[in-house]
Amino acid sequence: MYDRTLINASSPGDEITVAGWVHEMRDLGGLTFLLLRDRSGILQVKFEKETLSSETLSILDQLYRESVVLLTGTVVSEKRAPTGIEMVPKTIEILSLSDPNLPLDPSGKVTSELSTRLDKRCIDLRRIETRAIFEIRSEIQRSIRQRFYDIDCIEINTPKIVATGTEGGTDLFPIAYFGKEAFMNQSPQLFKQLVAGGGVERVFEIGPIFRAEEHNTTRHLNEATSIDFEAAFIDHEIAMEVAEDIISIAYRSVSENCPQQLHTLGLDGLSIPETPFPRISYDSAIEIANNSSDLPEPLEWGDDLSTQAERIIGGTMDSHYFITDWPSEIKPFYIQNYDDSPEISKGFDLMHPSMELVSGGQREHRYDSLIDALQNQGLNPGDFEFYVDMFRYGMPPHSGWGMGADRLVMSMLQLDNVREVVLFPRDRNRLAP
Repeated sequence: MYDRTLINASSPGDEITVAGWVHEMRDLGGLTFLLLRDRSGILQVKFEKETLSSETLSILDQLYRESVVLLTGTVVSEKRAPTGIEMVPKTIEILSLSDPNLPLDPSGKVTSELSTRLDKRCIDLRRIETRAIFEIRSEIQRSIRQRFYDIDCIEINTPKIVATGTEGGTDLFPIAYFGKEAFMNQSPQLFKQLVAGGGVERVFEIGPIFRAEEHNTTRHLNEATSIDFEAAFIDHEIAMEVAEDIISIAYRSVSENCPQQLHTLGLDGLSIPETPFPRISYDSAIEIANNSSDLPEPLEWGDDLSTQAERIIGGTMDSHYFITDWPSEIKPFYIQNYDDSPEISKGFDLMHPSMELVSGGQREHRYDSLIDALQNQGLNPGDFEFYVDMFRYGMPPHSGWGMGADRLVMSMLQLDNVREVVLFPRDRNRLAP
């Protein structure tokens, strides 16, 4: 490990060793200026050629942008430098030379298409804007994980290779598994219910999910990160309170701990959503959408909300909101229905004005009712034996939800494409890098 100082930790008078990438070089005859970049910032290094050894001059002649070097020297004040300080170097060592023909410009002076940036994500991460996105994403996940611990949850890790999907046999990626049929898991749903109902009571998971959906939009991916919560002895109302609390915490933490990253992305003021979030029923949502002339065809009760309908409804809301009381027929079999109105479920969606972020609800914990729900949706209870069998042994009432981590970051940062917030996105056309 190189014993080095981060650039932003240096001050005039310091004797430091720094390592990083050559951001830019300017040859002014007797002087050569090198801008060195690491994850903390940029430092100007001034070389006076008449004082340099032939070895150092040879090194400078070899360097191109994005080469990696190790420098030792003294930090001095210099008002004309980009950051008000510069280094007077004593030694320079090449750690890695860069090809002069860069596929994209990390400085941002020359823009590149998103597809090019994703193809060369390693170099794209050197852009200050890209790095800011992933530093914010890290803070979001850190703050959410901490909040789950604060409310007495334990973190779990559920299988990603399964024998059957969460919602049946559709939209699954099949894989070869020692001569058996297996799939990549759509969701940790069934497993997290079993763990919460198995005596652990409160659990969360932040992990990948896989959907074999042939979409090609700016907010869908075939591999996504899901933030999941499940708890015994709570109803869907309390589950909604936890969801809005988690989102509020994430916004507050980013606002407090990532001001520089927000500034880099042009978001100097991050509005923290106030809780409780407004709640509208599915019936009201349908009415709002149908009252708009922008909806191509009116929705009927029992229809799912189209993207256009979501945007119309979101346009009437100032911030995040819930849609509750969904028709039972369009919610998964594990969502409990109201006993006095079985056509209505205790499911909910938490919406950002631009898109859905969370889907959840109270789960059906009664064995006989669960069997009926599976059969009513044309599913064979035998295909879910490992799951339904455990409901015979004292499953408590429980509720929970799944939140799209990628969409949360995308909507918070007001970005246009979910691929911006995923390091190596997977969609119909992208399987590498």
